[in-house]
Amino acid sequence: MTDLKTDNFQRPIISLRISITNRCNIRCFYCHHDGILPQEYEMTSQEIERISVIAKSIGIKKIRLSGGEPLIREDIIEIIKRISSLGFQDVSLTTNGILLEEYALKLKDSGLNRVNVSFDTLNPQTYRFITKSNYIDHVKRGIKKAAEVGLYPVKVNMVVMKGLNHDEIWDMFQFCKENGAILQIIELLKTESCPDSDFFEDYHYDMNIIEEELKDKATDIKTRAFMQDRKKYFLEGGEIEVVRPMDNTKFCKNCTRLRITPDGKLKPCLLRNDNLVDLMEPIRRGDSDEKLVKLFLEAITNREPYYGGC
Repeated sequence: MTDLKTDNFQRPIISLRISITNRCNIRCFYCHHDGILPQEYEMTSQEIERISVIAKSIGIKKIRLSGGEPLIREDIIEIIKRISSLGFQDVSLTTNGILLEEYALKLKDSGLNRVNVSFDTLNPQTYRFITKSNYIDHVKRGIKKAAEVGLYPVKVNMVVMKGLNHDEIWDMFQFCKENGAILQIIELLKTESCPDSDFFEDYHYDMNIIEEELKDKATDIKTRAFMQDRKKYFLEGGEIEVVRPMDNTKFCKNCTRLRITPDGKLKPCLLRNDNLVDLMEPIRRGDSDEKLVKLFLEAITNREPYYGGC
């Protein structure tokens, strides 16, 4: 078994998040594109597979595909088949859910283990305001279908925004519980590609309010050490996970993830774009696996906590 690689801050590198496209079929007004600036080039399925092979060779255990919207890619099933055949512990995908009903069974059969669905509201008007689209029913059916075919767990990612959906958390919790999903409520994140500070101040919601309520109602609380010490609250036969990057002293301390941009650059930190390591040019010119491993190790060396308090 390949030993886990660690960075200079003794953080093991367990997972790789591959953004396979910047394209999307909706336009969420808060989207930060995983901290990735717009790209024109998209990696081929063969290039994604090659990167995954190198990742496996240095001990990475988990792969997550994201975007943009990954289900837009016509070769998404081929991509998942190529990755899942390599024997990773976990292969997952983040989607907006619009195409999930159509793809859920194919995704499961191709080797996908689980799925996260970005879904912020059950209110059609609010959904239209956030996404500039009317696909809310498509998303609901997609979540139900994903649970039915056994993509487990199905997690619903709800970005909580003041004045928009902060009063819908309990309704979304009931929807998730009724449809075999887990709710993740997410604090609005400010990145380099985030809208201006006025936007952030207008919509940022103080998660302490909901966490106090959850503490009172929960029958059990678990802390996920390698997921930034985020809390999972178990109540009423369901669970709610709280994702709080802002002012979280453990956000960087327990980070175990590398990222790949859609044009094939290693991105050591979600919140930075000044220390990327290019993989595409070396892959296209036919560099050896050994050279590609060195590039991965360079990116790991580039990792340092973004928040000084960590």
